[in-house]
Amino acid sequence: MADVTSECNIKVLCRFRPLNQSEILRGDQFIPTFQGDDSVNVGGRSYVFDRVFPTNTTQEQVYNACAKQIVKDVLGGYNGTIFAYGQTASGKTHTMEGKLHDPNQMGIIPRIAEDIFNHIFGMDENLEFHIKVSYFEVYMDKIRDLLDVTKTNLAVHEDKNKIPYVKGCTERFVSSPDEVMDVIDEGKNNRHVAVTNMNEHSSRSHSIFLINIKQEHTETEQKLCGKLYLVDLAGSEKVSKTGAAGAVLDEAKNINKSLSALGNVISALAEGTKTHVPYRDSKMTRILQDSLGGNCRTTMFICCSPSSYNDAETKSTLMFGQRAKTIRNTASVNLELTADQWKRKYEKEKEKNKTMKETTQRLEAELNRWRNGENVPETERTTADVVRLESVEERSPVLILDNDTSSIVVRISEEERQKYEEEIRKLYKQLDDKDDEINLQCQLVEKLKEQMLDQDELLASSRGDGDKVQAELGRLQVESSCAKTEVKEVLQALEELAINYDQKSQEVEEKGLQNQLLADQLAQKMASLMELEAELSHMQEVSGQQRKRIADVLNGLMRDLSEFSTIVGNGEIKLISGAIEEEFTVARLYISKIKSEVKSMVKRCRQLENLQLECHRKMEETGRELSSCQLLISQHEAKIRSLTEYMQSVELKKRMLEESHDSLSEELAKLQDQGNTSAMSRPSRISKGWRRLS
Repeated sequence: MADVTSECNIKVLCRFRPLNQSEILRGDQFIPTFQGDDSVNVGGRSYVFDRVFPTNTTQEQVYNACAKQIVKDVLGGYNGTIFAYGQTASGKTHTMEGKLHDPNQMGIIPRIAEDIFNHIFGMDENLEFHIKVSYFEVYMDKIRDLLDVTKTNLAVHEDKNKIPYVKGCTERFVSSPDEVMDVIDEGKNNRHVAVTNMNEHSSRSHSIFLINIKQEHTETEQKLCGKLYLVDLAGSEKVSKTGAAGAVLDEAKNINKSLSALGNVISALAEGTKTHVPYRDSKMTRILQDSLGGNCRTTMFICCSPSSYNDAETKSTLMFGQRAKTIRNTASVNLELTADQWKRKYEKEKEKNKTMKETTQRLEAELNRWRNGENVPETERTTADVVRLESVEERSPVLILDNDTSSIVVRISEEERQKYEEEIRKLYKQLDDKDDEINLQCQLVEKLKEQMLDQDELLASSRGDGDKVQAELGRLQVESSCAKTEVKEVLQALEELAINYDQKSQEVEEKGLQNQLLADQLAQKMASLMELEAELSHMQEVSGQQRKRIADVLNGLMRDLSEFSTIVGNGEIKLISGAIEEEFTVARLYISKIKSEVKSMVKRCRQLENLQLECHRKMEETGRELSSCQLLISQHEAKIRSLTEYMQSVELKKRMLEESHDSLSEELAKLQDQGNTSAMSRPSRISKGWRRLS
């Protein structure tokens, strides 16, 4: 794979942000003093890096000075890493991301996305590129896929070349800078951020944007691949300054823990004397294992605050950068050889093997001469430059045993050597199998622990659910008893209403009968009244006729009297006066009789009129009583309907409560059975797991 190898130190660059508004209002001092492009003085001590950027440096200047070259390296087949380190609110995210869609304020990641495609468009047309991107974060020491939020705890594995990678992470193929920006926007929206006293948009996780570029020459079939890790680390925090509490405090603890593990790795690599580098102390350092002391060209930004308020954190960050600057990586081109290249390499190794065999034969001949007691001249001896200690097993089929008294050289045959090599291979195979078995057992232990935790959580949740169900059951029982009481009261009220309804119905019937009787009586009275009115009118007509007749008679009598008075004289008048008086007397009697009859008729008419008025009054009173009774009947009917509906709703609610009570009782019984089963099965699973471990 690696055809071209070169050693290089980690490139460390220091960047200071300007004082922010709160620091200016607080009156903080500006502590750094810049000495050229590669040195800064803080607290009377100078710190030297590959490049130091003052506060007025633009995003474009930062990119051109440090990140532009790494694009060419990645397209040339090297692995590359750029990451930002520093305390919280020191400008790491601004350096790595910036304002994604602002041409002036965008950071390293969006500029690299554009620069990669610009370089590709200017390269050989026979090159075919495949570009994949991944975006994930390390949050609470768990790897979380930012392009698929359902993947919350991804694992770190190693490929066949012992290079760590995140297994199961989402990979997106991209073909333009816009597609890369869409992926960045999608992942950024899913990243964890929070508000602290020092930063309104504080990153609560380490984010890693991985660009994997594979290229193939269509004519020569030569393949190159390069990976570029773009890492935005979360900032180290002092809780007294950030005011973190609750979940934010837990996040700060995990952030500081992973950064401490990163510091331990940097220290171990910087010293160069430790045989063990603690990459596995944190998932973050495990992912960056190849970037720190491995096959990678790494650039580190240390972002610092210029405020005197953060003096201690700034000095610690600068010291971290100086330690990291001493780490050396061995970067090599990730080249996949073609068939011709493999053939040439095979011929070269074959020639090398032939040379080694000739050297072995010369050494054997020289050894035989020495054993036979012959003194070999120095000119015929094989020099030490030819014989290398590293290739003793390949050059000579002998076994050398050293002790304090003598050196014994034991001659072994080719078959024995092959046998020993086969045994060694078997032992290595057994060792690998044991390692795999240990890994499997460790995974099994972790799974059992997770299962135990899950079962504990399930048991706790079941208990909580059981308590909730019990509380809900008690509440439902209370509600059921209250509902039963209400139903009883409603039934009693309905019975009373039914009784009242029956009474009112009877009263209505009685009133109806009375009303009917009164109506009949009124009809009879009206009929008699009509008859009396007809009789009265007839009597009035007769009386009028009689009066008219009497008047005519009187007028005739008066005319006759006047005629008699004129014709006869006084004597004749006296004779006739007696007869006239008799007629007048008869007339008076008749008239008085008529008057008495008229008076009686008038009196009868008045009585009938009074009776008619009384009947009208009684009829109106009866009508009012009838209307009030009808209104009362309608009110009672409406009340009965509403009470009937309420009773039906109460019955329905009662049935629903009884069904809910039954279902909750069944669920409670199931949960209790499940809790008992899990409590009984958990010790058996744990014992099985430990038996498998043993």
